[in-house]
Amino acid sequence: MINQLIVRTETFDDFEAVFNINHIAFGQDGEAKLVEALRKNLAVFIPKLSIVATLNDEVVGHILFTKITIKSDTRTSYESIALAPMAVKPEFQKSGIGGQLITKGLEEARDLGFQSVIVLGHEHYYPKFGFEPAVRWNIKAPFEVPVNAFMAIELVADGLKDVSGTVIYPKEFDGV
Repeated sequence: MINQLIVRTETFDDFEAVFNINHIAFGQDGEAKLVEALRKNLAVFIPKLSIVATLNDEVVGHILFTKITIKSDTRTSYESIALAPMAVKPEFQKSGIGGQLITKGLEEARDLGFQSVIVLGHEHYYPKFGFEPAVRWNIKAPFEVPVNAFMAIELVADGLKDVSGTVIYPKEFDGV
């Protein structure tokens, strides 16, 4: 059944389904409203990095990557992207759809020239895709989180070389 899965860039026609998937997957509207708000912020929204998974023309998963800044103690800023949120309909979870969304998103991000991705997520899930604790690069979250849950990945060799500091998320994340 999952071999019929199509992973592609989100279109306007997917917006309602994406809202519903985020609502159902997270049991609240916070992440669904976050996606809507981030789409409106053209400084951080990257249309090619809002990706859906469809099965028989039904949207069953979504992942979003948006621009963030890593600001060093010396006020130097580095661009990166955040993976957040990712949602899969509950009845399709644990079937590999999330992994396909992550893989496609990382490939697209690399093709677009991004050097790295930051994620706050399950410490046993994201390392399967190459994520490591961000503390390895002295990159910190702007809030208290378990060290192993705040992770980064280099999309290119040395993509985080000489990068360190605190992640600055777009203001839209404040509402979640």
